[in-house]
Formats: sequence, structure tokens, C-alpha cells
Amino acid sequence: MGAEPLPGRVVALQANYCLVDLDGPSELGPDGRLLCTRRTRLDKSGLQVCVGDRVTVASVDWRARRGSVVGLEPRQSLLQRPAVANVSRVVVVVSLAEPGLDPLQLTRFLITAEATGQPVQVVLSKADLLPAAAVAAWCRRLEGWGYATVALSTHTGAGLVALRSQLSQPGIAVLCGPSGVGKSSLLNALAPALELRVAAVSGRLRRGRHTTRHVELFPLAPGALVADSPGFNTPALPSDPQTLAAAFPELLARLRASPCRFANCRHQGDPGCAMGDSWDRHGLYGRCLEEVEALAGVRSRGGQGRHGEGGMRQRGDRLEPLLDPQLRRSSRSTRRQALDGELSSPDREDSDPDRR
Repeated sequence: MGAEPLPGRVVALQANYCLVDLDGPSELGPDGRLLCTRRTRLDKSGLQVCVGDRVTVASVDWRARRGSVVGLEPRQSLLQRPAVANVSRVVVVVSLAEPGLDPLQLTRFLITAEATGQPVQVVLSKADLLPAAAVAAWCRRLEGWGYATVALSTHTGAGLVALRSQLSQPGIAVLCGPSGVGKSSLLNALAPALELRVAAVSGRLRRGRHTTRHVELFPLAPGALVADSPGFNTPALPSDPQTLAAAFPELLARLRASPCRFANCRHQGDPGCAMGDSWDRHGLYGRCLEEVEALAGVRSRGGQGRHGEGGMRQRGDRLEPLLDPQLRRSSRSTRRQALDGELSSPDREDSDPDRR
């Protein structure tokens, strides 16, 4: 039984256990992996163990290849879903066909990826199923959103060399995206020795099938790990409406160059908005914003914030003006609800039977 705690990294979670890859040589041989018990929360840290976490292991039974996680090191970053710690790059994989690319779904994945604060890129899989001109158009569009994009095909091999070079950089890269877009097939093409299980897209619904059941890290090059993750189709949005704009690189870049007149601008036709409505994801941003505001329980669109009563908000060492919510241009859904209420109101003149 080992007495000194040993450093390592969590490479997979299995039921109530975690698989830990120990640093350096050990009595386990070249793979150096232990199946360890884990507590839901360690001591008073309040942090749950995730794949990618740096941990310390004690009470090692070398013969049984078991141990216990007793320490958790601070994280550099965290991808919330799938839960992966210490991420250095997020690769959002979507397919161009079977299933086709959904811009709103892709945007939701990108918002989740942006929350890590790490570089984000897009991979367009199954590029061989669309004409070259259509593939090029999608690449230009996504680059306009602010994302480096690689179009590839695991059947023809196009794009694999470029992506392998990018993912071979030291750190943890996470492949995430909807079900059935070919993440496991992509990893098999990048590292054939993995032999990950894959399945065909559902013929009736043309939707992906879940083949990856848990997150696991795989070595791709010295110091470079790639995480395969289960597919899911509806990523969550942030809870604070004020943080949503920062998840749209094309919006953030323009606002840094030319800020809106008001600090609480929603970029949905508000007076003094520097964005206008000509940018590609204007409508997608609006749909996400309405959902975030509804979930956050915001009574008036954009809110006034903690410092909004006097029409100003403190940011750093300066005051920024806030837009009066009454001056906002109401959304189409708000105007439609108001019209429906007016038409159904019993106070309308044509509802009086004496006037019919």
C-alpha cells in the first residue's frame, strides 16, 4: 500500500469511481492508471471531481490497481456540459448533412464553449455530402461569426491533417456537439488505435444516436489529450442576460470598436445601438436573449441592474448611462401578445352587444 500521495489526472468517470492517469512512471507500467474511489465533494472545497481534474491519490493498492482520490487541485477552466476541467480548447463539431446543420443549435453550443474563456473552433463534418461551393459558403459564414473553421470528411480524409496538427498541441481539447455528427468517427480517424464504437444516424428521424456514454480523455500526442463526449441536442444558455453578448465574438468585437450609447443595450433595435440588425446572427441572438430573460425572470427587457434606478451604472472608474426601458422598441412577440390582449379585451367597443 502506498503512503505518499501521488499526482495524476482524472481521465474518465465510471459510476462512483474515477480512472486516474498517474504522472510519470509507476508500478502499473506504461499506462499508469488506477481505478479510484471518489467523494462527491472533497473536504470543504465544494468542487465535484470532473474529467480533466488534477488530483492526488493515496491508499494505493498496486496489485488491485486501486486507490482513493484525496486532493483536488485548482482548475484553470471548466466546460460545464460536458463537464471537463482544465480545458485549453473547445472544438464544436457539427455535421453538414445527416443531420443537417442547425444555426440556432450551433449557436447554443458556441455560447456554452465561450463560457470557458478558452479558444473555440468549429469542425464541419461529413463535408463530402455537400457540394464544395456549399461547404465553402458555410466556412465563410462561420468565420464571419468569429470562428476558425475546418471542414472535413472521415471518408475522404479531407481536413484531417489540419485538424490533427491543431489538436496535437499540449493541453486538453474537448470535442462536443449534437448526437450523430461523427465525433467518435473523427477520433477514430485521428487515432485509429482507439476503435471507438460508432452508429449510423436514425433512418426515420435523421437524428443522431448516442454511442459515447461518458466523457473520456484520449492521448493524441505527447502532452495532448482529446476528450470525446456524449452528444446532446439542447445546450443550456447562461442565466444572466447581461453576459450573453460576450458569447458572440462578432458582436463583442464591434462593440469594443464602437460601443452602444447605453450600457444596458439589448442590441435588438434599442436607441443608440451600434450593431443594428444587419449582422448575420442578429435573429439568433434575439431568440437566445428572449429565452435567457424569460428564465431569469426579468420583468422589463434589459432590466435596470443594481445601479439602474438613477439612470446610470458604475463600471470600473466611470459611470455609464442606462436606457429607460420605456424607450425600447418592443419585440415582435411582445407586440403580438399586446395585440392579442387588446382583441380579447371585454372593454373593446365592438364587444358591447348594444353596438352590434
